[in-house]
Amino acid sequence: MSNFYDKVAVLAGDGLAAFTITEVAATLTVATLLIIYFSRLVKKHVIKTKLSPPGPVGLPILGHLLFIKPDFLQYVTKQSQIHGRIIKLQLGRKVYIIISSPSIAKQILKDHDAIFANRDIPVAAIKGTFGGLDIVWRSNGPELQKLRKLVVREIMSNKGLDACYEFRRREIRQMVKNIHGKIGSPINLSEQIFLTTLSVTISMLWGGSLNGEEAKLGLEIKDRLEEFMKLMGEPNISDIFPMLRPFNLQGIESKTKKHLSWFYGFLESVIKQRMKLGEGPKMADSKDFLQQLLELNQRGDAKTSLSMMEIKALLLDMVIGGTDTTFATMEWAMTELLRHPDKLRKVIEELDAIIGDQNVVEESNLPRLLYLDAVVKETLRIHPPVPLLVPHMPSETTVIAGYTIPKNSCIFFNVRAIQRDAEFWEDPLRFEPERFLKDTEKRNYTGNSFHFFPFGSGRRICVGIPLAEKIIMQILATLLHCFDWELPNGRQPDVKEKLRFVLTKAEPLVVVPIARLSNSIQNQ
Repeated sequence: MSNFYDKVAVLAGDGLAAFTITEVAATLTVATLLIIYFSRLVKKHVIKTKLSPPGPVGLPILGHLLFIKPDFLQYVTKQSQIHGRIIKLQLGRKVYIIISSPSIAKQILKDHDAIFANRDIPVAAIKGTFGGLDIVWRSNGPELQKLRKLVVREIMSNKGLDACYEFRRREIRQMVKNIHGKIGSPINLSEQIFLTTLSVTISMLWGGSLNGEEAKLGLEIKDRLEEFMKLMGEPNISDIFPMLRPFNLQGIESKTKKHLSWFYGFLESVIKQRMKLGEGPKMADSKDFLQQLLELNQRGDAKTSLSMMEIKALLLDMVIGGTDTTFATMEWAMTELLRHPDKLRKVIEELDAIIGDQNVVEESNLPRLLYLDAVVKETLRIHPPVPLLVPHMPSETTVIAGYTIPKNSCIFFNVRAIQRDAEFWEDPLRFEPERFLKDTEKRNYTGNSFHFFPFGSGRRICVGIPLAEKIIMQILATLLHCFDWELPNGRQPDVKEKLRFVLTKAEPLVVVPIARLSNSIQNQ
């Protein structure tokens, strides 16, 4: 051993030998550092690859962009059946995560709700909400929570809804009169339901009506809403490749701006007229939503007040949310009942027992219509109006179900697939309202059951559920109590779907109304 140290000492005394030893040591050090660096890099890559959700192979740069048409919902449902309950799609620079599992949905919407409470707001929505000032697209934070609390407390509370009950009642009575004038003739019931729903919404918002000379306005709003929702649901190159946004290659931004300019011009004229005239119309101590919003605008307290831009964004939210999704639910409910005469007969028997043949439907009757309520829930299970919900976006990279979900990715929940899952729902494609009379877990819209959450869950659950429930139940009850319905030529209504962000029937429902009650009752 001493000979070894002697040799090292001799070598150290020689300059060239000393340099050689230093060079070797440095080389070994660099090599060690490189080995450590690359091993960590490889390990990180392997872990990342291992934790990334599965999915189909895409194209370079474009990813899966060319494969998602013509039906995005159908495509992601099929890929989930192949690759699993959580899958990843790459559309340009955007990462899309599709969830088709109740347990994974619970992890995101309950266990990690705060992280996933932001929105991936598309260009079309940015243009339509003053940069995301509304409830649907606004980023999570104190301002959103203030807005939600104000709407829930001041407008969607029992007191707020009761304050505009007479407006709803008036428009539904008008619907009965309109249909009664067309007894025995085929009518486009889809259009009638849409216009009634829109008229009810507008009546509640500012006391307006779409009857008489205003009917043309209703049809224009209908056409513009349909086009706007189509633009909202269409894949936009500007969203997928943000660097291309200034070029507006598909024209979606300019088309959206055109429609929204019309909507906001219309809403501004309504607001100016109200402010000019003072307090809005009252009907038996009723107060419309606009009056309540303007009162919030006039408050000095920043914690409980609304800006005028927020009011306009909220009004548009309510026109769209209060019309499109509720209309789609009623259209599907009538379609399913006509396809299942035995279920329709049960609804009629319940209405006759509770309402009677000499009365009209009032909101006070609705809590007792348990079978009709089950029909609505079964309709929402099979035909959720927004089948992928409004997309969520995580504020930080998070591990869910063993997979890494990147920050700012776009998260879709395929509630349509979840609510048709044969592992949880017996004979899931069968229209069976009775299932909602048996299991109390499935009877509500709170979003606590992740097998049935058509209105979402957690911080971003729809704030308009109480209003939607009242409108859907009362209009359906009125249509089914006041009229019998026959199908032209005895043909069954089709169930082909059309996705425009909201899932509606591809073809309108055309039926023949037959009076059940006397003229005097119909005209009450």
